[in-house]
Amino acid sequence: MTMQERRPRDRGPKGRALDDAALAEVRTLLGTRERRRDLLIEFLHLIQDRYGCLSARHLRALAEDMRLAQAEVYEVATFYDHFDVVKEGETPPAPLTIRVCDSVSCMLAGAETLLTELEAVLDPAAIRLVRAPCMGRCAGAPAARIGDREVDGATAEGLVGMAAAGETGVQLPEYIGLDACRRSGGYQLLRKVRDGVLSTEGIIAMLGDAGLKGLGGAGFPTGKKWQIVRSYPGPRLMSINGDEGEPGTFKDRIYLERDPHRALEGALIAAHVVEAKRIYFYMRDEYPAVLAILRAEIAALEAAGIAAPGYIELRRGAGAYICGEESAMLESIEGRRGMPRHRPPYIAELGLFGRPTLNHNVETLWWIRDIVEKGPAWFAGLGKPGHPGIRSWSVSGRVKEPGVKLAPAGVTVCELIEDYCGGMAEGHEFKAYLPGGASGGILPAALGDIPLDFGGELAKQGSFVGSHAIVVFSQADNMKDVTLNLMEFFKHESCGKCTPCREGTEKMVTLLKEQGPLRETAIRDLEMVMRDSSICGLGQAAPNPVNHLLTHFRKDL
Repeated sequence: MTMQERRPRDRGPKGRALDDAALAEVRTLLGTRERRRDLLIEFLHLIQDRYGCLSARHLRALAEDMRLAQAEVYEVATFYDHFDVVKEGETPPAPLTIRVCDSVSCMLAGAETLLTELEAVLDPAAIRLVRAPCMGRCAGAPAARIGDREVDGATAEGLVGMAAAGETGVQLPEYIGLDACRRSGGYQLLRKVRDGVLSTEGIIAMLGDAGLKGLGGAGFPTGKKWQIVRSYPGPRLMSINGDEGEPGTFKDRIYLERDPHRALEGALIAAHVVEAKRIYFYMRDEYPAVLAILRAEIAALEAAGIAAPGYIELRRGAGAYICGEESAMLESIEGRRGMPRHRPPYIAELGLFGRPTLNHNVETLWWIRDIVEKGPAWFAGLGKPGHPGIRSWSVSGRVKEPGVKLAPAGVTVCELIEDYCGGMAEGHEFKAYLPGGASGGILPAALGDIPLDFGGELAKQGSFVGSHAIVVFSQADNMKDVTLNLMEFFKHESCGKCTPCREGTEKMVTLLKEQGPLRETAIRDLEMVMRDSSICGLGQAAPNPVNHLLTHFRKDL
């Protein structure tokens, strides 16, 4: 028998057939929007919001409408946690979802008990219960989200009552809108910059003299970053990283929920200085209230003629911690899976859509207006000697008064606890702390007098300040349990692109869960491989808590 004779008969076209009704539904939903490849994630959000999931028929229709391969649409949809892909024959998710944060601050506040209580009373056909990574509400732990309503101090009784009452929509906090902002002097500085009253070189020099650094984690000098981006030929772009997914971090959310225009004006000034043709504001999907505020206030800027229509383009994340890494965020903005790029080249040279890109986090932009108006010496003088500037510290855990604390760069955790948080919570004694969220590792109380800043003594301890997220622990907390919680987070959030991180985080969790004495040699070997071989900071920093567990907390093993 020949090869041709052995081939099966042609049984018609392969692959999923196009559903004409689904195609009509998708086209109606997308309307007149331009079918650009970089808008794929935005379109997936539209379908998820409208139908409660991403059905196979709608994914097939979206691929047809955008002239994309079905595999390309599917791989993006399945990468992000907040998209629910439902194949033929599968049951769609319940009409209402309750997400309960199980990250470290919420773990301390009883998230596991809350999850158990909800499992006992919820009807899974009516309400889906989901474990969720950090929601950025650590000061109000345990945190939950019911529909699009964010909830602090969540209880099973309260969430069930909200579901029964239909209290599931976005709840906006009181904030300073555009009119109130302009009455208090907002956007006057932007006008001076655009009119040439203040030179770009002068502004860059001010930021350098003030010692302003990137406050999203890396700590790169802001003025120097602007110079580097300007050195590459245009056209240039700008991105704003609002994906503060590091456990324990919530400062950017607080600022945007109170005074969004201080950051927006800073962004417009930065964009003017580097001559960016457009700003892409990437905001995490875990912040529905912030997203609603930004939509309204960006529209207000356009109506007032302060920003041209479409100049600030708001992009919505979809539940992926890795998109806090700047190159992964750019991949997401371009409509792809949020996987880090190899560097070099760095995004200042080859960034969004292949153009030189200036990227900042929210708090960095927040301080620009104050520094220029009050002078670099004012800002630098707010820090401790050798540590210029003031910082916003997200503090949670076993303290009396958690929240965002404005304190000098170089402050110690002991000072934060006693002078800014009212001391330890009743009945708790200071035992340990995260100096920079999950990635920064765990340090003991004996090292509570180390100045908190980029580099310095903190770096010598194998730690870093990162996103300025401080989580405080007490004698009630076992550091092995804390470490396991942090490693479970990294395991869940690894993008899977590189083997050392993808397999390493999973193996580290397995080793920590083993009964009996820890296999320390295997753990140390794995730690070395992850640090030396992972593509981005997630895999490189993920072993930090394990290293500190073995170094400082052997009594908890």
